[in-house]
Amino acid sequence: MFTILHIDNNHPLMLDQLKKAGFKNEEDYTSSKEEIEEKIADYQGVVIRSRFKIDKTFLDKATNLKFIARVGAGLESIDEPYAAEKGVLLIAAPEGNRNAVGEQALGMLLSLFNNLNQADAEVREGKWNREANRGLELEGKTVGLIGYGNMGKAFAKKLTGFDCEVLCHDIKDNVGDKNARQVSLQELQEKADVLSLHTPWTPLTDKMIDAKFIHEFTKPFWLINTARGKSVVTTDLVEALKSEKILGAGLDVLEYEKLSFENLFTDTLPEPLQYLVEAKNVLLTPHIAGWTVESKIKLAQTIVDKILANFEVVA
Repeated sequence: MFTILHIDNNHPLMLDQLKKAGFKNEEDYTSSKEEIEEKIADYQGVVIRSRFKIDKTFLDKATNLKFIARVGAGLESIDEPYAAEKGVLLIAAPEGNRNAVGEQALGMLLSLFNNLNQADAEVREGKWNREANRGLELEGKTVGLIGYGNMGKAFAKKLTGFDCEVLCHDIKDNVGDKNARQVSLQELQEKADVLSLHTPWTPLTDKMIDAKFIHEFTKPFWLINTARGKSVVTTDLVEALKSEKILGAGLDVLEYEKLSFENLFTDTLPEPLQYLVEAKNVLLTPHIAGWTVESKIKLAQTIVDKILANFEVVA
């Protein structure tokens, strides 16, 4: 019997379709990592979102494991090299929520350009400030994307109707397309009016957006981050907002999130985060860019399709 342990709750289509394909599903959404490690040798597959890190200890105990499927875009919560060494296939689903992320990035940018969050709050307080809320148009601006995989391409596609220039920078060569011209980081920093991040968390992207990186931009710019919070040094972001080197920021992710993405690290807001909370030119959302009704279905279906493409239950 090929038995799959589901560690996080997902769309029910996943359990239904895997069962119909002959897999046995077992669910455990409450046990600790240590408790699951005690029984993980009984399973051939694991489906998880981000409840805890799958490390060497977990993988050493998972002696019969064939695959780990993460219902999300990245695999940073899994020790990828050690899983490969153990012969465990890793499955992710960036295709499942790329459209949702692209739409959220666009929504945040338009909201910031048009002061929508500030104007809405003021009207609710009885204030009718038209001149103070005069907006900007995206037409004629240059949008720079760092990371041009599933998420970056989805955002670039959304931008095609706005008559703006879209540049992309990626560690891989020849990823540019009709929607974005691939350029060096230097050219992106020289030309961008907007910077949008679409990178996974890696040692290369950890704390990537720091004071030095920000200072290297020729023009003041707007920042959108729907990628990973730890790619931005919040203290340096705040200083750039104060100096108006960064004109505003749309942040779906924060440096202070826990690995599970379900909570912040602390109930007491650090001083830089407190500044962001109070800043009128900052838009904050709780890691929901890829968290739509539709993406929940797409993510689950993508994982099911990849499992079925790689494994078959023998009767």
